[in-house]
Amino acid sequence: MSYLQFNKDELVNLEYSLKREVLSTNHAGGYMNTTIVCCNTRKYHGLLVVPVKGFGDDKFVLLSSLDETVIQHDKEFNLGIHRYGDIYEPKGHKYIKNFEIERVVSITYMVGGVLLRKDIMFPHKKEQILIRYTLLEAHSPTILRLRPFLAFRNYHTLSKVNNDVNRHYEVIDNGVSFRMYDGFPNLNMQLSVKGEFISSPDWYYNIEYKEERRRAYDSSEDLFVPGFFEVPIKKGQQIIFSASTNVENPSGLSAEFTRNENKRGLRDSFEQCLQLAAKQFIIHDDEDTFIYTGYPWLGKRNRNTLISLPGLTLSFNKNTDLFNSVLKTFIKQEQRTLFSPGCDPDIPLWLFWTLQQYLKAKDNKTALWREYGELLKAIIESYIDYSRDAVFMHETGLLWAEREGRPTSWMDTVINGLPLIERAGYQIELNSLWYNALCFAMEVAPKVKESEFIKKCKDVKTRVGQNFMKAFWIEGRDYLADYVGPEGQNKYVRPNQLFTCAFDYSPLDDGVKDMVINSVKKELLTTRGIRTLSPKNSRYRGEYDGDEYSRSMAYFQGTTRVWLLQFYVEACFKILGKSFHKRANEIVCAFEEDLNVHCIGSISEVYDGDPPHQPHGCTSYSASVAALLRSISLIEQYKNIEQ
Repeated sequence: MSYLQFNKDELVNLEYSLKREVLSTNHAGGYMNTTIVCCNTRKYHGLLVVPVKGFGDDKFVLLSSLDETVIQHDKEFNLGIHRYGDIYEPKGHKYIKNFEIERVVSITYMVGGVLLRKDIMFPHKKEQILIRYTLLEAHSPTILRLRPFLAFRNYHTLSKVNNDVNRHYEVIDNGVSFRMYDGFPNLNMQLSVKGEFISSPDWYYNIEYKEERRRAYDSSEDLFVPGFFEVPIKKGQQIIFSASTNVENPSGLSAEFTRNENKRGLRDSFEQCLQLAAKQFIIHDDEDTFIYTGYPWLGKRNRNTLISLPGLTLSFNKNTDLFNSVLKTFIKQEQRTLFSPGCDPDIPLWLFWTLQQYLKAKDNKTALWREYGELLKAIIESYIDYSRDAVFMHETGLLWAEREGRPTSWMDTVINGLPLIERAGYQIELNSLWYNALCFAMEVAPKVKESEFIKKCKDVKTRVGQNFMKAFWIEGRDYLADYVGPEGQNKYVRPNQLFTCAFDYSPLDDGVKDMVINSVKKELLTTRGIRTLSPKNSRYRGEYDGDEYSRSMAYFQGTTRVWLLQFYVEACFKILGKSFHKRANEIVCAFEEDLNVHCIGSISEVYDGDPPHQPHGCTSYSASVAALLRSISLIEQYKNIEQ
């Protein structure tokens, strides 16, 4: 029995099935993403979505979907499903009898006496989708018809009927090759057996994407269908359909499918699902390795890379080589950005936290400093020497961040050109990162060679330690100010105070940490992570839904974030020790039931602040997956510690 279970009786219920999406990636920037009934509900959905070199490596939907039709006795049963306005046609989902996802996505259809299984595979390091059809049962001669829906458009946009489309195709081995517009790669569609392609070019108008409509975006698309394949299929026979940017060898498609299937890990436990999800965010591009922030639409992001990297690479197998590959690519591509005026003040300081986690996995301070020391030193000195834009170190040693009309922290929503949450002043997470970075630099820097640098760090660290509580502690309350601006302390209960409780180096004593953690527990902790604002605040928005303005207003005003949870778990372990083990396990395992919704086997970007905490945003988010993996790792570490 599969670990991931689905209610077979509910598969034909679109309210159930359209909320569940499947994702497969090729670890090279391409992906397959649709719902469990293969009805696309987002403009980002598609069977073959790949980066195109000629258009700046942005992603493009080549093959949107593929409709299957089973034909017996000249009677046709269309297994596809599309939404036109508010109508679904055809209604192929009503034939679905089973859905499974272990190594591959598998859907079983029953039409009269026909039982057909469809297995979907997205091979690693290739721009190719493979779909294997197995006729499990049939009592009469059966024909399989396959009708491809082509888009050839950027995944942020929608296709509309036009006269520029190239309807010409080339006949290739067991298939045909299309290139709808200049500059695109060819889409080579082939079968593993001889079949017939019937050219019947036409546009299918006004295909509606439900999720885009719900989010108040343009949601209607026209897709080009060039014709269809027809092939007889016998009971027990397997036929492979391939869509690829390369011309494939049809005789090898079946073996290729099996070879790739056998390489895949099984989704047979909560931890294994998270580990497989983690691998999907690691992208290999020639010699470079980077982290994709969130599927389907978020690419590389600096802060996210540094926060996600330890959880994605070090939590279980302690893959320090992969960690280094990602970090070296990051530094090669972003080192200049870390010192640029547009860089948010906290991002360079996250590098110190990231390397702290690496040092715990590979205890070699000398090697770490040799590899990264000059960069760490340059970053710290840029803050001390006032050479950074938008951030200034005061005599107190604290960092003041301010950039007129622009956000300077991770809470960076902009509405009508202005930041919704400006937070100008002493931001608590920035100064927590600053104190932690100073201490870590003093720890790993060579004591003799870098004595002057260490002395400089120690002086600033001492001043920060003396002034941190004076600045952030709110008299008469049991928590810290979110920031201290020109108007004084901002007393909103937000999660940013968690960082100074969780970091290895903190200017707070355990008594203060305990009070802060209790305040976060009372007002921000949910079963789906940490709220971005207390429900007691008048600005709190409990639901992240509606049009772009409504979602922007809620994004940092109450939505729940999974990535913050690792810092809550770590802070609690630091204060409570092994006694927190059971509770930590409960907090993390609560997400197990979430693996069956939104993106199957992965964790979403944000959740509503209000129960039942519905998932929103990216359906598969690297920082969320990384946080749970790292939390599980912390639970394992404390499991065997003597109390």
